[in-house]
This record gives sequence, C-alpha cells and structure tokens, in this order.
Amino acid sequence: MKRCFAPLCGALVALLLALAAAPAARAASDLVAVRVLEGWRGADGAHMAALELRLKPGWKTYWRAPGDAGIPPSFDWRRSRNVAAIDVLWPAPSVSVKSGVRTIGYADVLVLPLSVAPARAGADVTLAGSMDIGVCSDVCVPVTLHFSSDLPQAASKRDPRIAAALASRPLTAAEAGVGRVACRLSPIDGGLALRAEIDMPPAGGRELALVEVDDPQIWVAQPKTAREGGRLVAETSLYHVEGRSFLLNRSGIRITVLGQSRAVDIQGCTAG
Repeated sequence: MKRCFAPLCGALVALLLALAAAPAARAASDLVAVRVLEGWRGADGAHMAALELRLKPGWKTYWRAPGDAGIPPSFDWRRSRNVAAIDVLWPAPSVSVKSGVRTIGYADVLVLPLSVAPARAGADVTLAGSMDIGVCSDVCVPVTLHFSSDLPQAASKRDPRIAAALASRPLTAAEAGVGRVACRLSPIDGGLALRAEIDMPPAGGRELALVEVDDPQIWVAQPKTAREGGRLVAETSLYHVEGRSFLLNRSGIRITVLGQSRAVDIQGCTAG
C-alpha cells in the first residue's frame, strides 16, 4: 500500500467520498452541455475557436489546477484533422471554500478559448475529441464530453463570446508590472516548503496566489498569501504523491494571483 501523507489525506478522502456519493446513472447531458464555437482564422494563420460549456444551475467545473479536492480537466484531440498544436487559454477562475476545502473553477457558462495551429496553412480544420472533467454541487461527478466541428479557413468574423473570454484571461507578468519574483525552498518533513516573494502592484482587494508546478506527481498545498508593502508573499508546502523525495524546477513554477480588479499569470522564479 502506498503511503498517504497527512497533508494529502484530507483532500483525497473528500474527493473520494464526493465521487462515491455521485449518482452513477446520472447522464452527463443532465449536468453539462458542450459545443464548439467555430471562431475565426487570424492573420498569423492560427484559428481562434472555443469550447462552450453550459452547466446546470448550482453546478461548477474546474480550472486547470482544481484546488484541494477537485478533478483536473484533460483533453484528447486525436480525432482532430489538420491540427499541428492546440493551446488552451484559460480565463481567470473563481475560488470557493466549502467545509475547509478550497476549489478553483467556473459556474454557469465557461467559454474556453483554443488557439489551433493548422498543420496545413490555408485549409479547413476539424476539431474533434473529448474532454474529461469533474462537475460538482453537493457531490462530484466525473464526465466525458465529446465534440466535433469544422473550423473553416474562411471564417473571419470575431465571436464576441470568445473575445470576452480572452479579455478575462490573467495579465502577463510584464503587463501587470511585476518585478522581481524569487522562490525560496527549504526542507520539511516529507516535502519542501516554498516561499515566493513577488514585487508587484496590488491586484485589488484580498489577493490570493495559486501555485502550480510542472511535475504532475507533486502535490501543492493551499498557499497562504499576504502583502508586505509592495511585495506579495505566498507560502505553501509541496509533497510527492508517492511519498518520496523530489527536485523542484524553479522555471516550472507558475503563480496565478487573483484580485478583485485583475488576475496575473507569473511563470518561473529565481532563487530566493
């Protein structure tokens, strides 16, 4: 049996209990519907499309990093044609806390922009595949959504729904005036402690930093976020899911700061 570290067990148990309580016979179409918004072909040759998810009232789905006990989304694009690469452009999420468990995601309608690079320039694209997500209310239900649509090369009219979703994406560090970003690592029992110091203007109201790493086997605890003058400080703990030691790549650390007036996407940090 694999060891379960105490910081991980509560979140894992909460997720397993929620999934166990899910009504097995419930159809995905009762909870969430998906369709492709065909979008437009840009001057650079990339096609800007989107997946539109409409959730049943009272239900939500998750951001790319779902929080303490959410279900991370995954995509399968293998049925697509004339596609070289797809970049998923996540809008800024919302954070909710229930019974001490924090989750990060979206309610009601999620328009998820996709920047699609055609393998053959000047030709139509077929976007076809599936998306595995979790949808949650009082219980969580894993759902697989299937979609297929042609993206015409001649499409040129900008879709205001996609444009609004792109506008709600976090600012880059440069756009937000972020200066020095330093990460200090120190050993703790079973893992590493991370202290990130970010020189940046306030994002408005109570700020929250969300921390991701580029290794899916590393679990990141809920960060504590505080402001020290012109500096935002985020502190968290990291553990390997198999309970073994690990190295952390500072350039693969990604910090998303959520505030009342804006969100900021910060990628990589230097040694503290």
